[in-house]
Amino acid sequence: MPWQEIRVEEQRLLMIRDHEEGMSISELAEVYGVSRKTVYKWLERHDEQGFLGLQAQSRRPHRSPNQVTSEVEGAIIAARHKWGWGPGKLRVKLFQQDSRVPWPAVSTIAAVLKANGLVVSRRNRPRVPIQRPPYLAADGPNAVWNIDYKGWFRCGDGTRVDPLTISDGFSRYLLRCQHVEQTGYELTRAVFVATFQEFGLPGAIHSDNGTPFASVAPGGLSRLSIWFVKLGIVVERSRPACPQDNGRHERMHRTLKAATAKPPQATVRLQQQAFHAFQREYNEERPHEALDNKTPHSCYQASARSYPRRVPELEYGDDMETRVISQQGSLKWKGVRTFISEVFAYETLGIKVIDERWVELYFGPIRLGWLDGYRQTFSRRKPKALIAEEISVIV
Repeated sequence: MPWQEIRVEEQRLLMIRDHEEGMSISELAEVYGVSRKTVYKWLERHDEQGFLGLQAQSRRPHRSPNQVTSEVEGAIIAARHKWGWGPGKLRVKLFQQDSRVPWPAVSTIAAVLKANGLVVSRRNRPRVPIQRPPYLAADGPNAVWNIDYKGWFRCGDGTRVDPLTISDGFSRYLLRCQHVEQTGYELTRAVFVATFQEFGLPGAIHSDNGTPFASVAPGGLSRLSIWFVKLGIVVERSRPACPQDNGRHERMHRTLKAATAKPPQATVRLQQQAFHAFQREYNEERPHEALDNKTPHSCYQASARSYPRRVPELEYGDDMETRVISQQGSLKWKGVRTFISEVFAYETLGIKVIDERWVELYFGPIRLGWLDGYRQTFSRRKPKALIAEEISVIV
């Protein structure tokens, strides 16, 4: 006999009387269609409160965690308008400003924002399993820097804006957020020179496959990444069409866009001022959950590797020969010139002899491909003849 919505107190009282007459807990649960736990609950309430304990009780908590004062609600709304952050970061910031106030939980702050129309619903997207190459771990300041040109846009007067962003992978410290008039090698390199002079050299730099960071040349190297390699910096690149490989930098870009380009400023000068203001706030005020709610500024320190006055030449091991690439991008081997790429003009490549026919070409630690000494041809893919030899050795 399952309990009905009407006269439920009477049915509970009948259950109590049946128990007093000798019915077991299991029998009561079966007869009244409830769980043993429910039977125990009402027996205990009857023992403590009598018949009043069998009446329906309000489920409202004695103190609602979602109930906030108008002053607290106003402070939350003001903080949202000032910083535009999510509830977690807002709670940290509010506590930093006044720890005497019993600021509500993150979920309550989120509810306040939603109730006041300050939350923009995002479209749910299916999550794709992330499989990344073995990139270097950003386990300390300057271990890995993340770089990119954020997608260009036009400011109010129609001028194109191309922000170059450089951030530290460990601390999230935004080292540079700077508009560059032309995104080619020369002006981009100038920004990096200033950054290296101020903060020192990183262990690695992670970029996408776009210019000027990469190219279609062997090894994916460009003039800029060649310069990085000569400075002793490991070059990492995301897989094509995989922005998640540089995910934390991409997330920063979304925050940057929302804060400075919706809408864009009237002129480039004002836009750069907005970039600088964002950079200061992002580094010095905005807490990050991944940093235990610390700011990037509190977790970053400059690199111990200073920028050299003169870019050193690459050194190769004793097991390698070296050749200087011509202005036209060709390498001379056994008296014959073979085209490699113009991007290596006047650079020194390392040559590792495999046998009388095949040699491997390197630029620093990066293998560029294989040179066929018989046909005087260059291939970026390992020749089938060498693969066949390896298989025969294994067998």
